[in-house]
Amino acid sequence: MEILAFGVQADEKPLIESAFAGRHEIRCLSVFLDEDTAPIAAGHEIISTSVNADLNPRVLQTLAAGGTQLIAQRSTGFNNIDLDVAERLGLTVARVSSYSPYSVAEFAWTLAMAVNRRIVRAATRTRDFDFRLDGLMGRDLRGRTVGVLGTGKIGEAFTRIAHGFGMRLLGWDVTENPACVELGMTYVPKDQLLAESDLVTLHVPLMPATQRLIDADALKVMKDDAILVNSSRGGLIDTAALVAELREGRFTGVGLDVYEAEAGLFFLDKSLEAVDDDTLARLVTFPNVLVTSHQAYYTEDAVGQIIEATVRNVLDYTEGRRSENVLVPRS
Repeated sequence: MEILAFGVQADEKPLIESAFAGRHEIRCLSVFLDEDTAPIAAGHEIISTSVNADLNPRVLQTLAAGGTQLIAQRSTGFNNIDLDVAERLGLTVARVSSYSPYSVAEFAWTLAMAVNRRIVRAATRTRDFDFRLDGLMGRDLRGRTVGVLGTGKIGEAFTRIAHGFGMRLLGWDVTENPACVELGMTYVPKDQLLAESDLVTLHVPLMPATQRLIDADALKVMKDDAILVNSSRGGLIDTAALVAELREGRFTGVGLDVYEAEAGLFFLDKSLEAVDDDTLARLVTFPNVLVTSHQAYYTEDAVGQIIEATVRNVLDYTEGRRSENVLVPRS
């Protein structure tokens, strides 16, 4: 059986091909799955998709009509898949329920430190042999307060690093994580966390209840000199509201690895095109903002675990098993 994998990055391709060797044939495509590319899947019972695939009702209908029966998504998030429509069409959907939390937690800290210590500005200057320190002053994080929104596996990993920095720990989640409490974290209401934190980091999933969790009102509660980091999902932040606050000169730094309208942009080379997203274009002009391309998960360890889980999902499907990774079971 040939499996068709959409949205495969160049670094990812040899890992996927090696993982499936001797099990199933796999054809890797760099294009992402959307309404234009869905017809390519015709005749493939199993496809694999990336986090930036668009599996809306029309795409799912095209897949089902072409004979697809399993969608194996190579990510934890699945807000890009209309699960109700998939179930109605008889499609089985599986995801990767977990992978290395350290990949994302460590990258979130990388963003925080980069904007705090003005690393990008400093590196750009030194390439031009400009070694002045003007505008490069940062702050010690030891003794300051970090607010962690979402204290699951990734939030816990971030908290452990913050504890190592000697920071005061505040958390917000629907349930408390005993490991975080043991580290000294105090759980507080969201507004209190935002008001007291010098560094705010987001590690919650994107769902209706968390859509634009950080909206205009939440941003106004935050300290004027706070640092905001989002390495989870772009839809957690109202980006237009964030731009409005940045225009007022607020926030020491903002580090974003995700963007609410990233589909069709991230993972692609748009350097020779005119980007028509005015909000993103304005966002990247602020000197205290660092935007990266949804790469927090992108380590050898995490990607390897994602691929291994995807292989298991395919084998479970072909051999009639069901695991915790299945979002929509086989009908």
